[in-house]
Amino acid sequence: MISIDVGVTLNGLVADSAYTFPVGEISTEAQHLLETCQASLAAGIEQARPGNRLSDISHAIQTVTEAGHCAIVRSLVGHGVGRAMHEDPQIPNFGEPGRGPELQVGMTLAIEPMINLGGAGIFVHDDQWSISTNDGSLSAHFEHSVAVTEEGPRILTRQRAQ
Repeated sequence: MISIDVGVTLNGLVADSAYTFPVGEISTEAQHLLETCQASLAAGIEQARPGNRLSDISHAIQTVTEAGHCAIVRSLVGHGVGRAMHEDPQIPNFGEPGRGPELQVGMTLAIEPMINLGGAGIFVHDDQWSISTNDGSLSAHFEHSVAVTEEGPRILTRQRAQ
């Protein structure tokens, strides 16, 4: 598997997205990891609604990930996006619901669960970008930039059909 994380700046605004791709045939465990990570992202996005709290996103991701018997990378977080790639607020992928700032219409968030089949520990390579798990287990990372709107979450980085 390979994870690709891409940021784009267009007309002064930033979008951030990531996807983990299977390479060749993958194991049942690897497929489970990918499906769990995508489900945790969907659960987090669903909470990006006005009036919810930031940690409602975090808790939804944690609930789905742990129900799938996967570990949450706790040292990396989602974040706000706008005119810069990494803006406030930081969005952990774990936590109790109902805490943190209230989500407001117009907020744009990069929601990005990063989960492992083994333990939660990771290390950053010398290039300061590449990341591996401490225990050599498989990891998955999915991310969308999401706008909080009156109608609910709007995914800004959804892939369009050709």
